Amino acid sequence: MLAAMKALPSLAFAAGLALLGAAHSSRAAGEGPPSLSFPLACRIGVTCEVQNYVDRDPGPGAADYRCSSETYEKHNGVDIRLLDMAAQRRGVDVLAAAPGRVARLRDGRPDISIKDPNAPPLDGQDCGNGVVIDHGGGWETQYCHMARGSIAVKVGQQVAAGAPLGHVGLSGNTEYPHMHITVRHGQTVVDPFAPDAGTTNACHAEAPLWSPAALAQLAYKPAAVLNAGFASGPLKMGDVEAGQIPAPTAAAPYLVAYARGINLKPGDVIALALHGANGQLLAQTRLPPLEHAMAQHLAFIGAKRPAAGWPAGRYKARYEVLRDGKPLIGRDVEVAIAG
Repeated sequence: MLAAMKALPSLAFAAGLALLGAAHSSRAAGEGPPSLSFPLACRIGVTCEVQNYVDRDPGPGAADYRCSSETYEKHNGVDIRLLDMAAQRRGVDVLAAAPGRVARLRDGRPDISIKDPNAPPLDGQDCGNGVVIDHGGGWETQYCHMARGSIAVKVGQQVAAGAPLGHVGLSGNTEYPHMHITVRHGQTVVDPFAPDAGTTNACHAEAPLWSPAALAQLAYKPAAVLNAGFASGPLKMGDVEAGQIPAPTAAAPYLVAYARGINLKPGDVIALALHGANGQLLAQTRLPPLEHAMAQHLAFIGAKRPAAGWPAGRYKARYEVLRDGKPLIGRDVEVAIAG
């Protein structure tokens, strides 16, 4: 039996504010906050997931609007990540969350992980390539980490809600493809899930700025399965992040089932099971409880090829995370191997 895991500690990605240009109000002063539509051309739970929320803790700690830990110190927005770089390369539109005027933008920063030794200095441009939209009345939204050369709007341009602004990228202070959106009123960061700064301990969405449709898609998850599938051997986090892992064949040296979970907590237990073409159990494991919070965590399990090769049929695997002894999230995957 082959079983292993790869883990990363909580990831800290900040969005800088130093974008170029001058702001122009597009609504009358004193108007209320905008109603925000979902700002990305993806589906939560299918092609994207929320990684981080606004840090609501005024002290040195960090807490999201549900008084949980899906954020980090001084994080000032919401991070919606794609499943992998293959999805990013196909192009996923960043969408204007509300109508307004393009106030500032930046383009030209390379799409490269901050973990890459060839990544250039950020020079204070942590947001990478981005756009700021002025919604009037002192309200604005900022969109960060966009793909170089993809920005499709100009300063001064009026945009409607849902208008494409560009594509999700890997620019600025990030190591995975995602879009960071910050909402501000004046110079104050506003949590779009709970805008009233005086209710930091409410532990639920309160008078959210999101439209009902957007809020439904953004329903809070205590954790999520980002990727799951099969491979022909042990994997690294970078393999899964790159995407497009070839499916195993009858000649594969190993049959490996893998899954990447996000926003896991200390004490979470990962269980995996792999079944053969005839339903027989090929491998099973339950990993030790996590010692630290994991922004992302890769686990896999596998078996060595029989001498005659893998029999034709459908192979199935189950990935599950247990929290406090109870199932929290899971994913069933299968792969067909031809004879």
